Amino acid sequence: MLTRLFVGCSLMAFCVTIHAGGLMLALRRLRESVIPTGFWSSTWLFVLVAIWIVLLHCLEIFVWAAVYVWNGAMPDLSTSIYFSAVTYTTTGYGDIVLPKEWRMDAGVEALTGILMCGWSTGFFFAIVSRLHGTQPTPRS
Repeated sequence: MLTRLFVGCSLMAFCVTIHAGGLMLALRRLRESVIPTGFWSSTWLFVLVAIWIVLLHCLEIFVWAAVYVWNGAMPDLSTSIYFSAVTYTTTGYGDIVLPKEWRMDAGVEALTGILMCGWSTGFFFAIVSRLHGTQPTPRS
């Protein structure tokens, strides 16, 4: 069980690294770009940021899926990607399950997905706040 927990936490750390790198890259690009002022230009920026964030999540899902297949916990990559996506997003249909000894990893993957989605939401909110000048003011 400790080995599985170690593997799960290592994959979580790798996902955090992917997410941090991806969001830092997006932030750098956003700082270098002209701040949109119109409805359509702002909306287009939000769409691009949303697509980028979803691609980061897809990469993280793929990492988990690849590890499951590589270690024989899932029969093929297609099934593994489906299982990983359902687990990462905490949808949890239950139609495909990991072998008993891998179930700790599925729990860590779900927790990782929750964390990464929360981080993405915070990042998206910060962009919307910056564009619309609704940054919270410090209390007196």
